[in-house]
Amino acid sequence: MIIAVLVILLAVSALFVYLESDQGADTILTYNEPEQVPSITILWAKWKPADYFQQLVDEFTAETGIQVKIVQHPWKDIQRHFFNEMEVKSQRYDMVIGDSQWLGYGSKNGHYSNLTRWIEQHHVNDRFIQTAMSSYAEYPKASNRYWAIPLECDAMGFAYRKDLFEDNQEKRAFLQRYGYALDIPATWSQLKDIAEFFNRPTEDFWGLLAWRTAHYDGLTMAIQPLIWAWGADLGNKQTFQIRGILNNAAATSALAFYKQLAAFQNPEWKNYYLDSGRSSHKPLIEGKVAMSMVYFATSAELTSPAKNKLANNIGFFAAPAGPVSRATSLGGQGVSIISYSKKKAYSFRLLKWLLRSQVQERWSELGGLSCGIHVLNSKKRLTTSPMHKAFSESLTFARDYWAVPEYAELLALSQQHWDKYLTTDDISAKDTLDNLTTDWENLFEYHGYYKE
Repeated sequence: MIIAVLVILLAVSALFVYLESDQGADTILTYNEPEQVPSITILWAKWKPADYFQQLVDEFTAETGIQVKIVQHPWKDIQRHFFNEMEVKSQRYDMVIGDSQWLGYGSKNGHYSNLTRWIEQHHVNDRFIQTAMSSYAEYPKASNRYWAIPLECDAMGFAYRKDLFEDNQEKRAFLQRYGYALDIPATWSQLKDIAEFFNRPTEDFWGLLAWRTAHYDGLTMAIQPLIWAWGADLGNKQTFQIRGILNNAAATSALAFYKQLAAFQNPEWKNYYLDSGRSSHKPLIEGKVAMSMVYFATSAELTSPAKNKLANNIGFFAAPAGPVSRATSLGGQGVSIISYSKKKAYSFRLLKWLLRSQVQERWSELGGLSCGIHVLNSKKRLTTSPMHKAFSESLTFARDYWAVPEYAELLALSQQHWDKYLTTDDISAKDTLDNLTTDWENLFEYHGYYKE
């Protein structure tokens, strides 16, 4: 009888595990179903960094015995998929590697675990650059409240054909036509000249691949750097004023300029962005374009001879300056623990493991773009890939989109209005921005952002 009772008690106790709480304290006793092999499931987008991260966490599994599965979902609807999962408090995923703009939605609606105390206890702010902590982890901004740790630093930049830029015949022809030397563009105006110069449709060769897709955030990420560089903005992120900021003369000029840029590419590339098969890298790899917008996080394949026969001829540069300033779109993601998960103990072990210096170095070696201070400051890193110099430069002037809980609604509107402007001649740049301004104002008013 005594033995039977002990067996029952042991079986029952196996159903309970101690979990690190959202605030970092190892004190919460939580019911959990027993499992033969400890495991966690992480949602991320379907792209190369997710492959690199699976390789990295396989090493965590070898060390700890905790299985980690990265579920990759297509970029075009990952946001909708994740938000739908959260609305029903799904436990399908234990962690998510989400865009910086998801922080408002995830934190305000209770979907993300609050990591503030844990981050303080583990001195996370001392390990990652401030731009990464502010952009990928903190919400509201300047609040010192954290919901993620930085994982993948990224920004929009450009890849280009070095061999064409260095070709003497091309250089002479460019100098004769434009009156200055062919080189990496210092300004958007110079970039336009270069795109025009290399645009040769009759030869099936094009000057520039500029993001134009209406799916997810591609078009918005491409246009907002010009709006900032021309001296305008998306709005006031403290007061949420839009009128006169987004729809002023500077923003109108920037939007019109982008439409001119987009004319120097193959119209069939409209939806080339991040998804496999329609990647914005494809025209470069096929030798059909002189320059292309890229995310640095996905650019490793461009410099791999095994994947790109032109790898040795690919160079990179940061977004050029506009008439007023220089800016680029911040990419990248942080990793958050989903509040509905029953496996937070394993997730916290993974976060702690990711903080190790040697793990961040390994992440960089595999192809990830670490946000770790010591990795970014490493002279060795700058020489491991031709993109790293441009990437590090980009981080100094990268800026972010709206990170409010209504981010998805705002994004859908900017994608819709800017896509209509680029694909038709039925509306002017000014009217496009006026319409977007009105829609954004109505959205903010509906959600109670404007106080009487």
